[in-house]
Amino acid sequence: MTCLPRALPVALCALLLPITNSSADEGQWQPHQLLQLKTELKQIGITIPAEKLADLGKPPMSAIISTGGCSASFVSPQGLVVTNHHCAYGAIQRNSTAERNLLATGFLANTRAEELAAGPNERIYVTDRVENVTDKILKGLDATLTGKSRLEAIQTRIKALIADCEKDPAYRCSVPSFHRGLEYYRIRQLMIRDVRLVYAPAEMIGNYGGDIDNFEWPRHTGDFSFLRAYVGKDGKPADPSPDNVPYQSKDFLVVSAEGLKNGDPILLAGYPGRTNRYKLPNEIRFARDIDYPARVQEYEADLAVIAAATGINAEWPVRYASTVKSINNRMKKLQGLLDGFARKDIAAIKDKQDLAFRSWLGKQKDAESNQQLLNELDELIAADQVITRQEFAFSKATGSELLRAAMTLHRLAKESQKPDAEREPGYQDRDVPFIRARLSRLEQSLVAQVDFTRWQASLKRYYSLPIEDRIQGFDQQLPNGSDLDARLTALYRGTELADTSKRLGWIGQPLSQFENSKDGLIRLAALLYDTAMALEDQRKEIDGEFDRLTPRYMQAVIAWKKSQGKPVYPDANSTLRISYGSVGPYSPVDGISKGPFTTVEGVLAKHRAEEPFNVPLKLQEAIKAGRYGPFRDPVLKTVPVNFLSSADTTGGNSGSAVMNARGELVGLNFDSTYESITKDWYFDPAITRAIHVDIRYMLWIMQEVDHADNLLKEMTIKYPKAP
Repeated sequence: MTCLPRALPVALCALLLPITNSSADEGQWQPHQLLQLKTELKQIGITIPAEKLADLGKPPMSAIISTGGCSASFVSPQGLVVTNHHCAYGAIQRNSTAERNLLATGFLANTRAEELAAGPNERIYVTDRVENVTDKILKGLDATLTGKSRLEAIQTRIKALIADCEKDPAYRCSVPSFHRGLEYYRIRQLMIRDVRLVYAPAEMIGNYGGDIDNFEWPRHTGDFSFLRAYVGKDGKPADPSPDNVPYQSKDFLVVSAEGLKNGDPILLAGYPGRTNRYKLPNEIRFARDIDYPARVQEYEADLAVIAAATGINAEWPVRYASTVKSINNRMKKLQGLLDGFARKDIAAIKDKQDLAFRSWLGKQKDAESNQQLLNELDELIAADQVITRQEFAFSKATGSELLRAAMTLHRLAKESQKPDAEREPGYQDRDVPFIRARLSRLEQSLVAQVDFTRWQASLKRYYSLPIEDRIQGFDQQLPNGSDLDARLTALYRGTELADTSKRLGWIGQPLSQFENSKDGLIRLAALLYDTAMALEDQRKEIDGEFDRLTPRYMQAVIAWKKSQGKPVYPDANSTLRISYGSVGPYSPVDGISKGPFTTVEGVLAKHRAEEPFNVPLKLQEAIKAGRYGPFRDPVLKTVPVNFLSSADTTGGNSGSAVMNARGELVGLNFDSTYESITKDWYFDPAITRAIHVDIRYMLWIMQEVDHADNLLKEMTIKYPKAP
């Protein structure tokens, strides 16, 4: 890690020196930190040099990419991308109808001409540069600034750094913070915006076990799919066009069908979303006792409404398939967190850690100042929890996709009155294509009647909240009363936003058009603007205070942890990270041990001839015939399906490349065991296991079931030597 003496105190530079003792499993490391972990990598058997892993311009890291919400990797020089089936679910759903349901049947393009547009909001991001800009963000920042003023000052500097980075329109840049505002890195990514669906197995392979098996082990899911990146003939990113050509990915992962065995080391690279490893005990208790239960209840209610509302038309469940899958996944993860909190009192564990930390901190210099910091932080967390509840309430109150579209369009018109550099992030010129893509996506994923029913039910849940959690400004504009249903009906009858062309037609319209509009939802969006801004300003005030306090807190936490020889890595924040560990079993409860591999025989054993355990006939026949070829594991004597490792993962790691000691692709991460879900807050090496689809199962499905011979030829595959 490069230390910036002008950006950080000299004492902190000492804290950021390489660590000498760390866990072999815990940690979602920034690539440059791998240089500090050479000893640990060698100890577990990783043979690829740490210098190579730290270099974003060389494989394997140059082949690790993001889709904006999932991880993926290039597996051929022709822009072929492999990721999870559930990561491509939206693209599959977009191209499906009740008559041609690709979710059910699967899809294979035998030629480039047959590949399907993945959708207007699909992107592929290739990270090619990461630079420490802490000095440029924090140096000379007015020390008297607090709250919203401090946040906006930081945002101004971030926007300037992004604008300078994006002078080349081929790139998308960001400046996320690390260690809760202690450091900032500018990240440059090539943004490819023509993405096409190449191959996805049938849902009864790619989503075998469905929501029942989600987060469970043993697992038998072929959670994989293939996309392709396209660019203009000049090799630069371009809007989707039939004239575009496959992106020439100079680096890609070699696929190894040689397999793994129990105890083998693995590397895992991707873009983990969010973890909360450094949060305080009272933040855990709020999530456990208030926030998560409320969100689970909301998800359950919304899913029930969607099921009832879409059941009257054969086409509508297809339109809402991706939405339902996403909600189900979020709900089960939160429920898993709640169950994990109940099984192991993580708050109590954090209490002990916090007590030890505060005791240590009290013995350091400036003890009085340190205690004041902790007191201020406790008060700020309490204020944050109040506004979090109100934000959740506002999301219920505005639980209509069409209303949210109207609010986005109105906000864009408001922000467009300002110079581009002064607009809020998300509403600058650079963001308009993303807004257009999101609003276009509704054409395949929204039915006005279903949207009406969801909002109607969501409003009823909102009005049942305690009055202190409700939003006064919203209640004034759409008060609860006997005429509420009639008013909602009038709003939907009086809007044209369900029409895609008319919805998109609002982009770029002057604010006067919104203020004089007769469209009911547009008018409501304009009336709710002040309420939304008041809530946003409160959030900014609190986040700005966090930006002031938490860097000082994290300095102390890092010093304390390093004094114990413990790993110091930033919480996940959707940036490129590397984890490492080994293949291995685990014991979820006393007396039960679960092995690290499942096999195709287990797929057949679960077969019930009904969803989600209905095995496709072609797959049944291949298993019964034992046509395993080079994919037969020498120990298991069959084809492995999924396997476990101790790698540190979280949401966003879906689709992450799982590599062997040499950096070759041996699987894809797609889930965690149910007992592991609490790792977002606390990493327990005894039970934390990530679930991966074995590359041998993927290749076997491609060869024996779907006959994706064209893709097998395109990839570079290392097959095991004949015995």
